[in-house]
Amino acid sequence: MGRVRRNGRDHFRRDWTPDWHFSPGDSLLVTAGFLASQGLLNVWILGVVLNIAATAGNQTGYWLGRSTGPRIFNREHSRFFHKKHVQRAHDFYARHGRKTIIIARFVPIVRTFAPVIAGVGRMEYATFFAYDIIGGVMWIWSTLLIGYYLPRVFPGAEKHIEQVILGVIFVSFLPGVWGWWSERRRAPRV
Repeated sequence: MGRVRRNGRDHFRRDWTPDWHFSPGDSLLVTAGFLASQGLLNVWILGVVLNIAATAGNQTGYWLGRSTGPRIFNREHSRFFHKKHVQRAHDFYARHGRKTIIIARFVPIVRTFAPVIAGVGRMEYATFFAYDIIGGVMWIWSTLLIGYYLPRVFPGAEKHIEQVILGVIFVSFLPGVWGWWSERRRAPRV
């Protein structure tokens, strides 16, 4: 149970503490699912605890953004916020509306700032809460169960878990790389 609590605490911090935005939660969830498949953790208890922690983290981020408001945008850089990342998350939220709360769960960096930006933008709390629950359940259970069923679908995967985790980290950063590359191609050449 200590491992479950520690993993839940880490997800809480990752979801609301901006300096954790480079810590790939997806790989931790796949690893936790893999450990559960080996009988070291109970996948169902783990999933519930992680859902609670991820939701609590996003709720904290939302209220942090709501209480600090537009002051976040007054600085170019600070210890916890880089205006460039905050602006990207805000632009993403502005373009995609409510579904951002769900989509952001699957995109590193964006997942950290989307709840804060929703709070800054004064998104209606009931709407944020509902989409946060839906996104959290989808993210936690999809990545957790990938790790859980991986050794069953691909026997011998446990012998190559390091490569699997590196693959998950790589795939989790693809949306960000794709976005950067697309922006770069659209930018006018000097």
